[in-house]
Amino acid sequence: MTLDSLLSTPLQFLKGVGPRKAADLKRAGLLTVEDLFYRLPFRYEDRSRMQPIASLRPGVKAAVLGEIKSARLAITRRRGFKIFNAIVGDASGAIRCSWMNQAFLADILQPHLPVVIFGDVKLDSTGLHFLNPEYELVTEDISGVHTGRIVPFYEKAGSVTPNMQRKLVRHAIDRLPAELPDILPAELRARLHLVARRAAIDESHFPPNEASVDQLNAFRTPAQRRMIFEEFFLFQIGHAWRRHTSSMELKPFVPLVDDRIRAAAAKILPFKLTAGQRQAVKEIVDDMRQAQPMHRLLQGDVGAGKTIVALLAALVAMENGLQVAFMAPTEILAGQHYGNIVRLLFQSRFRVDLLTGSTPGLKKHTLHAQIERGTSNLIVGTHALVQDTIRFHKLGLVIIDEQHRFGVAQRAALRAKGLRPDVLLMTATPIPRTLALTDYSELDVSKIADLPPGRTPVRTWVKPESRRDEVYQLVRDELDRGRQAYVIYPLVEESEKIDLKSATEMADHLQAEVFPFYRVALLHGRMKSDAKDRIMHAFAGGQIHILVSTTVVEVGVDVPNASVMLVEHAERFGLSQLHQLRGRVGRGPWQSHCVLLYQAPWTDDARERLKALASTSDGFSIAERDLELRGPGDFFGTRQSGVPQLRTGDLARDREIMEEAHREARRIVSEGGLNAELLQFVQQRWQQQFGLIEVG
Repeated sequence: MTLDSLLSTPLQFLKGVGPRKAADLKRAGLLTVEDLFYRLPFRYEDRSRMQPIASLRPGVKAAVLGEIKSARLAITRRRGFKIFNAIVGDASGAIRCSWMNQAFLADILQPHLPVVIFGDVKLDSTGLHFLNPEYELVTEDISGVHTGRIVPFYEKAGSVTPNMQRKLVRHAIDRLPAELPDILPAELRARLHLVARRAAIDESHFPPNEASVDQLNAFRTPAQRRMIFEEFFLFQIGHAWRRHTSSMELKPFVPLVDDRIRAAAAKILPFKLTAGQRQAVKEIVDDMRQAQPMHRLLQGDVGAGKTIVALLAALVAMENGLQVAFMAPTEILAGQHYGNIVRLLFQSRFRVDLLTGSTPGLKKHTLHAQIERGTSNLIVGTHALVQDTIRFHKLGLVIIDEQHRFGVAQRAALRAKGLRPDVLLMTATPIPRTLALTDYSELDVSKIADLPPGRTPVRTWVKPESRRDEVYQLVRDELDRGRQAYVIYPLVEESEKIDLKSATEMADHLQAEVFPFYRVALLHGRMKSDAKDRIMHAFAGGQIHILVSTTVVEVGVDVPNASVMLVEHAERFGLSQLHQLRGRVGRGPWQSHCVLLYQAPWTDDARERLKALASTSDGFSIAERDLELRGPGDFFGTRQSGVPQLRTGDLARDREIMEEAHREARRIVSEGGLNAELLQFVQQRWQQQFGLIEVG
């Protein structure tokens, strides 16, 4: 059998698997022999050191090597319940071993056979004994699969136990040739001192007994590091190659920047840019002046001033005769961007238009014509911008706000309406560096780390349900000062399964019984967009004092007069989501408050989340902590298109290895060192292996 045919062998055809176990393995993502090799154990246990039976003490895990002195199956009074007992002895003494309801062991563990026993040593009225220990009959040497060595533990896959997986992996590794062809370039392996592929597979699953168990459980042995690096490198090489091939495309219109454009930019600036904003503008404009299309992500915490940076980029494009499309995920957010941009460009010669799904038919028809003629310079809109009927005259810059809220197809459709336009993605959800190297690996990243001057940090309070009256008094005091408040609930309607307050009922309760002298309104995701807009405009205008809402206010809502954010059942929310909600207040010159009201009992994870939020206002630190707590797949609440399906690596644990793989992949591609095997992998297997779709 060739190596390729061995690696691609379906697991169903391995000895002892069969259709049922194969189906369970498939549900765990294990289809072929190669999948087995690249699904590493999740922990390791040292069973290599044999102890004399006389030295055993209760309450410890121990491994002993001895001979089965006697064995018998005991029938109990409980119907169908049997206990198998064996006495195992060595030169120092003997100990009883008992297995509950495992009668089949009578055919395996027979007297006079040498055996290794591993498990917890128990003490009862009859003395020391092992209860349901692991066992392994000794063959020529005592380095078995389950005992007598450092033993790997795999996550259970349906009916396939960790013991069964150990046997499967050992059987598959034993069929490998002594040396394996290696997809990693030889120069890279030598420079980074990477273990050979065959040794890496073997020692990651069955490490030598001299290996450090602490290092193994931290996934930092040379063999494990090689396996993790290989996976990350193959992922990054695909991104680096796609980035390289796209850089071969040239855009037909390359903007120029001169003193006239610099003066126009200075004229619209309402304030002095921060150091972070100036750096972001420089990086973006430098990209726009290149012959290759820009692909850049602009990250900035809530209130960091991303919009003014994007507007300066838009001004450069428009001063060069190009159109700009600015897409936002909701009509509320699109309307806010439109209002801000119109105000800032009031004295300029450029026309700004707003196009959303609720734009009236006649006005929409007129707008379409103006966009096609080029008389509309900057078009702010929702997904309405990607409709087939929209044709741009000379689209040179695409700006997409909160881009992860759009589907890949929508992002790609807007980009396709121009002739290789520059693309600027923006997000107020701080993205951990490791995730930025996955979902956005083909992009260059700009980060605004500072906040505009004059912002007062929001005070964050973590309060139990029992202190609700005290919280209501804080809200009342702020309302009496002329401020406004948000009250956020996780559900819209009462659920019988989960004990959560209903936003609808609580809005009525707050209006009638708690704040009767103030106006309370309800906003939630199931309302029609025109109803949402009416409520948001009324809140922004000060006619509504308390806005009871679900998380539709999470991103983009800008009401500087709001000074209190009260989050009910804060223990139910993700850390980044809570940070976004907190960012809705603190936008005015006064002190603002975010109160996280929790209901006991709460989990350790919930306590960690709320504690982390109260301890810092740095969104990037919070994002890193959120990644550790929730994992990459849930970071945005839904699985992202560019987050790879990883078999060996962990994005939170293995950040440094991912960064190293990212650097090496870009270096190899830029130096033209992509060998035939890597090129074939990128072109034929890359997307399928990592479960990816095209990232827009």
